[in-house]
Amino acid sequence: MSLSSLDTRVLEVRDSATFIPVLGININPTGDESGGQRWLMRRCGYPCDGQPNVILTRLDGSGKATNDPYAWGGRTYPIAHNYIIENWDSLKDGDVIDVEFILGEKPTKKVSERLTIPALQAEQEQA
Repeated sequence: MSLSSLDTRVLEVRDSATFIPVLGININPTGDESGGQRWLMRRCGYPCDGQPNVILTRLDGSGKATNDPYAWGGRTYPIAHNYIIENWDSLKDGDVIDVEFILGEKPTKKVSERLTIPALQAEQEQA
């Protein structure tokens, strides 16, 4: 019996004066091809075609959740969401998705706040 799972990432979306912790869930089940997850995803209309199909939501629960990068409006979420889909396999928990860097507005990618805020650094060292 193989196990089926949905792949997740917690990421830090950044833009000009913006910090958004998000949860991404690739709703393309792996393993157990005949399992309940795949059936339910297909029943809802998701293609389950092997390509990343990422639902994105804020980690604080204050926003919506969608797999459509263009449903967000504005600039930050659509740019970040598309980047996350396109780079899903190379992303890992805690990665920074820097919209200004993606758009070429800044020459270097932002560093995670967990590494730049002294109180958070001290907390990391104690853990």
